[in-house]
Amino acid sequence: MHYLPHTDDDIEEMLAVIGEPDIDALFAGIPEKLRYSDALDVPAGQSEIEVQKRLGDLAAANTHAGGDAWFLGAGTYAHFIPSAIDALISRAEITTSYTPYQPEISQGTLQTVFEWQTMMASLTGLEVANASMYDGASATAEAALMAMRITRRNRILVSEGVHPHTVHVLTTYLGGLGAEIERLPLEDDGRTASTTLTDDVACVIVQQPNFLGCIEELSQFAEATRAAGALLITSVGEALSLALLRPPGELGADIVCGEAQSFGVPVGFGGPHLGFLAVRMKHVRQLPGRLVGETVDARGKRGFVLTLSTREQHIRRERATSNICTNQGLCLTMATIYLSLMGPAGLRELALQNLAKAEYAKQRLRAAGLELPLSAPTFNEFVVGVPDAPDAALARAKQAGVVGGLDLTRFRPQLGPALLVCTTELCSREAIDRLAAALAGAAA
Repeated sequence: MHYLPHTDDDIEEMLAVIGEPDIDALFAGIPEKLRYSDALDVPAGQSEIEVQKRLGDLAAANTHAGGDAWFLGAGTYAHFIPSAIDALISRAEITTSYTPYQPEISQGTLQTVFEWQTMMASLTGLEVANASMYDGASATAEAALMAMRITRRNRILVSEGVHPHTVHVLTTYLGGLGAEIERLPLEDDGRTASTTLTDDVACVIVQQPNFLGCIEELSQFAEATRAAGALLITSVGEALSLALLRPPGELGADIVCGEAQSFGVPVGFGGPHLGFLAVRMKHVRQLPGRLVGETVDARGKRGFVLTLSTREQHIRRERATSNICTNQGLCLTMATIYLSLMGPAGLRELALQNLAKAEYAKQRLRAAGLELPLSAPTFNEFVVGVPDAPDAALARAKQAGVVGGLDLTRFRPQLGPALLVCTTELCSREAIDRLAAALAGAAA
């Protein structure tokens, strides 16, 4: 009773309305032996000052991207987030909005989604993008399902360069649908080996840049899939790369999907994330999720509608392209604000800074005597060999105030002791120098 806002008079009035003598009478239907009658074992109440200090102490025990120098990527990337994003998404009309189940009365939400679709179509080089997906992994799995529907085939070729977690999600999605998932090996330089396709292949899935940071030659896979009547799916782990690399759609990709967390969404201990999915117009009817379109109302004014919404809520269940996918409304809004603030020139400049930081880091790591085992070009992430156990190297880096990267032992043991290192605009030259010294074995 101490945690309810109602006064004694409020409670008596409510009990009188429903005809019960007291609160206990509301639980008369529960057997006595099943009721908990003891006092709750919770601490005594504290003042707001005490609670804030306690929470602050707990938060301070965590390592975060705003504290130590951060070189950990591998699917979740620490980028600078303009303060305007927090200010705008804190407005009540945004924080209370959700998926537009009644779209015509949600014009602001629909316009935001429309702008997002337009920008993602431009970045991917394809004609149409949907209203977002849960995350990059589920977007990739939905893309594979889409390819199976289009080609009426069930053999999926997945590069070894696709993020292992994405492959796990893909396997889970397709596990009960009779799909045959095969892996394409990586060459010594870190890129996916080319292959000859048979006429039973539904799609080839290649990540760009791949999990090891290497930039793939997408055009060779586009030619192979086109010749076999299959589709090329490009999964993007670091969305900022789209601002610098040639768009996958221009290189022949039929479906481009992936993770857009880099566009203004915080790291947040791994989530929530923001998936995207873009396709060629001829495949739009197989696109999962929602598609917002622009129109005019009865007065001739610009307006927005749900042009396509192929969920079981809207059409017959057996014809639904996906019965679990919605759109990440709040994260999508954050990303749309971010892209609008950056603009094409700003986004490209940021991507160039990421590339320059990575190249400087490679130079410093080589100078420290460390090996970079993969020769393929990279964007802002790459593999570096370390002289001893990766956990020992990461411990030295941590002692130097640096989160040094991802231990690749359980993901790519054939590389030997190695780390996956990521540099973004948040990495200073001084921090990169400390990283190189620590990984090479120098004391902090």
